[in-house]
Amino acid sequence: MKILVTGGAGFVGSNLIARLNALGGYQIVVLDNEVLGSREAIADLDAAFIKGDIRDADAVDAALDGVEAIVHLAADTRVIPSISEPKFNFDVNVGGSLVILEAMRRLGIGKIVSASTGGAIIGEADPPVHEGMVASPVSPYGASKLAVEGYCSAYSACYGIQAASLRFSNVYGPRSWHKGSVVALFIKQILRGETLTVYGDGEQTRDYVHARDLADGIASALQSDAGGPIQLGTGVGTPLNAIIAMLREISGRDFAVDYQPFRDGEIVHTWCDISHARATLGYDPQIAVRDGLEESWRWFVDNRERLGL
Repeated sequence: MKILVTGGAGFVGSNLIARLNALGGYQIVVLDNEVLGSREAIADLDAAFIKGDIRDADAVDAALDGVEAIVHLAADTRVIPSISEPKFNFDVNVGGSLVILEAMRRLGIGKIVSASTGGAIIGEADPPVHEGMVASPVSPYGASKLAVEGYCSAYSACYGIQAASLRFSNVYGPRSWHKGSVVALFIKQILRGETLTVYGDGEQTRDYVHARDLADGIASALQSDAGGPIQLGTGVGTPLNAIIAMLREISGRDFAVDYQPFRDGEIVHTWCDISHARATLGYDPQIAVRDGLEESWRWFVDNRERLGL
């Protein structure tokens, strides 16, 4: 199967391509503007690289030559910056996704697996969050992802495009060349001997899913007829203080932690119910957080020189 992976030079994309290479049977094209990723991140993988922006219809059309399905990962995923620059976040996430869907309609491409998000769409709600909950985004980022889910649903109903919107929880793991989320950030700070900054009391919970488990879920969606929103996580909420304690044990380092007030637009407690993903995709995450953090630490240590740490 020939597929296009938008944003494929980023963290999730590089882990996905590595997994698809291992599974076999995929010819992969990557479209990435190299703002949050780089082609060097996938230089060791079997994928053709095209530099381009998803908002550029000509670049998208060129990348879709001979493609049968799309994994749409390209997005502005930064929650806090979306609050200060909501229009930019909308233009990339919603505008860019609409360019992709319109190209699919013109070219007759019938399948898209689109990256979405769980907590940012549902907002503050008693966890575990699930696909049946009423959406109430608390940030422009969450609103943009909800809008993309809506367009995927509409293009499915109107034009027969099979569209699965995979709601990722907090992804971590190796190949975090440019990743700035909490696990990657904390490991980089520990290696630099810096103080970790936590916004809140550290008891906020997230569903931390390893990138390889997530990649298996995406691969299953490519081979499935499932559509609509599907939560991908582990079904377990882990407090940030527990992550810090595990990193202290794994690293063997006694680092300082600076606790600051909570920031607007961030959810305090969220993890997801993955029963729908189990039923529709056969999704079964295998990597425990402690094991995944240890693997991530080793990857950062092994690549410390290349990362400039």
